Amino acid sequence: MHKHLEQPIFKLIGQVADELQRPCFVIGGYVRDIVLCRQSKDIDVVTLGSGIELAEALCKKLGRGAHLSVFRNFGTAQVKYRKGHESWEVEFVGARRESYSRNSRKPIVEDGTLQDDQNRRDFTINALALCLNSDHYGELVDPFDGMGDIEREIIRTPLDPDITFSDDPLRMMRAIRFATQLNFRIYPDTFDAIKRNKERIKIISRERIADELGKIIRADIPSRGFILLDESGLLPFICPELAALKGSETIDGHGHKDNFYHTLTVLDNVALRSRNEWLRWAALFHDIAKPRTKRYDARLGWTFHNHNFIGAKMIPGIFRTMKLPLNEHMKYVQKLVELHMRPIVLAEEEVTDSAVRRLLFDAGNDIDELMLLCEADITSRNAEKVRRYLDNFALVRRKLEEIEEKDRVRNFQPPVGGEEIMEYFALPPSREVGELKSAIKNAILDGIIPNEREAAWQYMLDQAAQMGIEKKV
Repeated sequence: MHKHLEQPIFKLIGQVADELQRPCFVIGGYVRDIVLCRQSKDIDVVTLGSGIELAEALCKKLGRGAHLSVFRNFGTAQVKYRKGHESWEVEFVGARRESYSRNSRKPIVEDGTLQDDQNRRDFTINALALCLNSDHYGELVDPFDGMGDIEREIIRTPLDPDITFSDDPLRMMRAIRFATQLNFRIYPDTFDAIKRNKERIKIISRERIADELGKIIRADIPSRGFILLDESGLLPFICPELAALKGSETIDGHGHKDNFYHTLTVLDNVALRSRNEWLRWAALFHDIAKPRTKRYDARLGWTFHNHNFIGAKMIPGIFRTMKLPLNEHMKYVQKLVELHMRPIVLAEEEVTDSAVRRLLFDAGNDIDELMLLCEADITSRNAEKVRRYLDNFALVRRKLEEIEEKDRVRNFQPPVGGEEIMEYFALPPSREVGELKSAIKNAILDGIIPNEREAAWQYMLDQAAQMGIEKKV
């Protein structure tokens, strides 16, 4: 394993450890990722005794360019180093043994051996350690056959999985996250233990769960994670609205598709074309209101009227509960959920300039991602139907480009503003001012007048005259 430790920092850490006569190992995710040939920024070093003392000695040896942060409550320290193009950060901790109480995931920590430290690791693939001391430099310590599990592509706990997950239920989410990111299988005994301990997830903070969900949704094929969350029984505790999408129903021979699996197909379709995490969240929640809006009509079959509008209203509550950010990201997801039916309706009907202008105005700079979401939403098994929709979407895209070039309505502000209307007619803020502003905006979007000041001003005068509003002399 020497070739994986070619960075000078590892030799230097080993040298400092030798001077202090401390056994010292790089451990965990960094070792796993170099075996998997994945980029890794997290370097964790464990030593017997005080990790803080080792970090302090290293920082002293490095001199300028090194920065030490000490977290005495946790018995850990971090060294950040930057010199020229070289940059890295290393976490130091003393080997420890952990025990847990039933109602908390915060462990009681005691000093321990390397074996104790490896025993407390969540999965065998994260328990690998490489020695940094000169006598055994680069030697692998692998007590649970983590290397074999990497070869077999398996996620497995080092010790009894029921104890592992009961002690720290977040590890159930981490198992699913690693399986998703690495495209590994969760070992059957380990997965069965997740099913048995699923209710323990309730003691985990929503922020920690949201962090793991974010890593799942950013994976190359995020549906894997949500399928595992469903199959394990964790999903209803994490996002009951998503779990409610599951299942299909048939009446009088009319059935509807399973909206949960449809949603995951849309999510994967988006993931193939975009790394935008919040576009992926919009894909996950685009049909979230379908269970609330589902109706059966003998003439029309299954309907989900207004599921886009009701879904948009649900987004803030879902984000608040799940501790997702209540900022512009939430508003972006809400906007795309609300608008995701509009391009589909355009693709089904004749594409009028007025409809395209209004879509451009409402979507603004998010129009391209909205179109991507809508294209991802076509999941029919009927190849001809898919081709027809995608051809129509291509027509809508061309129309969007033509209208924007000609009329410049993306994010436009009407050429005549409310302040000018109030000043010209000597009006206070009022319903009449709002009606005149809306009339100008709608006239531009409907193509009655061009998006130009002179035309907008004359239109305002004409509308004011019809409303009996006169300029005060």
